[in-house]
Amino acid sequence: MYRLTIKTGFAAAHNLINYQGDCENLHGHNWKVEVTVTARELDLAGLAIDFKVLKKQTNKVLDELDHKYVNQHHFFLDLSPSSENIARYLYLELSKLLNDGNVKVERVGVWESDNACAEYFDA
Repeated sequence: MYRLTIKTGFAAAHNLINYQGDCENLHGHNWKVEVTVTARELDLAGLAIDFKVLKKQTNKVLDELDHKYVNQHHFFLDLSPSSENIARYLYLELSKLLNDGNVKVERVGVWESDNACAEYFDA
């Protein structure tokens, strides 16, 4: 089994809903995102998936959130845009784009600060 991870990020504003505290107010983050995929086989070039493809597909999904107010994104209209829920959203969207029977999204980590990360994975 092979495991590949890329790191990228996006900047956006949000506010948590059903939360008692400062994060209920509008604020922003420079989120860092880690995407890990696994693969059983390599292609003829010896790759599980080209890092360029993995980055391109990830950035395609992140472009929907980058420099936006995340609460207005269709996925978060009735869901608090916490780092946990953002990680889940990215996992689901990337799974649609990348899972092909060999490559599978294993996990997505969303860092809202240097010291706080939420991950989503399918157990």
